[in-house]
This record gives sequence, structure tokens and C-alpha cells, in this order.
Amino acid sequence: MTQTKATLISVDEAKALLKDQSDQINERFPRLKKQGKYILPDYRLTRKREAFKIRKHTFLQHHARSYVAFDSENGQTLWMHNFPSLTEALFWLDTGLKPTDTDTNTSYKSWKDLHQDDINALKDILKERSRKRKEAAAAKKAASVPKKKPAAVKKSVVAKKKKAN
Repeated sequence: MTQTKATLISVDEAKALLKDQSDQINERFPRLKKQGKYILPDYRLTRKREAFKIRKHTFLQHHARSYVAFDSENGQTLWMHNFPSLTEALFWLDTGLKPTDTDTNTSYKSWKDLHQDDINALKDILKERSRKRKEAAAAKKAASVPKKKPAAVKKSVVAKKKKAN
């Protein structure tokens, strides 16, 4: 676990967070099932307001090199934002500020220098996940592709067909 206490989650877990929030939207004192700080890599939030409906609908859309940060640490509110980098998402989860915000106590650059090891650890986890996913996809593709005949066998088959004609 890193010092920033952010956890990488999957799409299913993120959808469960959104579903839990939407189920309790009319509750006076909602109690979210999952509390904490989470990051969903390679996705972004999109919101859509349908005609004649006041309520917004939130969707997760696949978007490479984009991160969604979820903060439900207080147990009642699910805060979420899109970020273009993992470092910016971690900064927001840790400090509550975006990199462009100005604060006399915390600057993005100093925070980034201080937490470089945590950032690199999460990046390594993401690289490992990506490598495993690519290997699984390659293995699945190799298993589904039928084996090809060697070139010598193909030539002899073609030669036999020509002789027959």
C-alpha cells in the first residue's frame, strides 16, 4: 500500500461505486458500501442530461491514458474527477487540490517530488497489469488461430492439383 492510500480498481468495481451512489441519491443520510480513495485507469467519466429529465446520468467510457479518481472516504459522498495523468489524480486524492489550484501550503511540484516513490510504485503496478493483459490476449489469439500448413506441404498439394488437371 502506498503512502497516498489510493487503490487501483477495475471497471466493475467503479460501476459498483456509481451504482451505489445512484441508489442512495434520494436518501437523507446515504451510507456508501465502499469507502476510500480509488483510481480507475484508462477510463473517463461522461455525463449526459436527457431531455425533460433533471437528473444527470454518469457513464464510464474507455479512454487510453486517462484516469478517474473516486473519493468516498467520508462514507456519504462519492467525489469523482477525470485526470490526464496518474500523478494529478493522486495529488487530488491526497490534498483535495487540482494541480492548477493555488495554495500557500502545498504546491503540485513539491508534492510530486515528495511522493515520487509512491507514484512510481503505482505506475509499475499498471505496467504489470498491462503486460499480463497483453500476454493473455496474445495467448487467446494464438489459441483461436488454426495452425497453418508448412510451405513445403502447400507446394506439394498445389503440384498434385496441377497434375490432376
